Amino acid sequence: MREILRHFPVCHVEAPGQHEEAKTLPASYVYPSMDQLSETLPTVIKHFGVRSVIGLGVGAGAYVLAKFALNHSDMVDGLILININPNAEGLMDSVANKLTEWTQTLPDTIIAHIFGKDEIQTNHDLIATYRHHITATMNQSNVNQFYRSYHSRGALEVERPVPGGSINVRTLKCSTLLVVGDHSPAVDHVVDCNSKLNPTKTTLLKMADCGGLPQVDQPAKVIEAMKYFIQGLGYLSSASMTRLRRSHTNDSQRGRLSSTDKNKQPHDTPMETFNGNSDNQISKSTGVVC
Repeated sequence: MREILRHFPVCHVEAPGQHEEAKTLPASYVYPSMDQLSETLPTVIKHFGVRSVIGLGVGAGAYVLAKFALNHSDMVDGLILININPNAEGLMDSVANKLTEWTQTLPDTIIAHIFGKDEIQTNHDLIATYRHHITATMNQSNVNQFYRSYHSRGALEVERPVPGGSINVRTLKCSTLLVVGDHSPAVDHVVDCNSKLNPTKTTLLKMADCGGLPQVDQPAKVIEAMKYFIQGLGYLSSASMTRLRRSHTNDSQRGRLSSTDKNKQPHDTPMETFNGNSDNQISKSTGVVC
């Protein structure tokens, strides 16, 4: 990962109230929808003077980045989406979520959303670590509002282009890497997302013997896949690589983009700090938003 960070400025964007030790949001505060969160990103990117980004998101973050890329394709070079669910909550999902809210605590609900049953029962250290993170460092009221917003999301409404068909099909125009563990609760959703995207621009990495967080279970493989993907975008040409088998590659069909790499410090950015009036600029090259 250090090799990637040497070449790109990194901006980590957090939804309102989701940073560690956050204060409880005011009672009058209306939590933004996933669509509204995605429309905050152009302001963040313009704030730092970055022309385009490579987006990296997990779960709800992956959904927000995909929504952003659909509406602002000119600002996105590529997407790395882990555990994305492109669909809205169905009726049965809504009922199940209501029952879960009545019978489980918020930390239990989030853990069940991220990890599979087998992983919860066998990987006690990992589950305990995430439970402690949720209960000890996160504001429970704020997390609950974010959780409700995510489960009220709409579908991405993307459509796989048909060869010779309409060129105006709504789909992700940038190269996209989808990542999921084969034991993840999100695996079916990610496979479904892959079936809806342009096959010439999409790579699915389904990781064997991996649970709900592949970036934690097998970080070296995920980082190696990221390096291959970023190289396919025309960056990291000097990065050292090892062999990694992937389910699908389209390097020959991906555009090669020229870039001047900038070694900048990462930035940690809460969304609520932006009002669209800043002229601060730090870089004119591609950055990574996560």
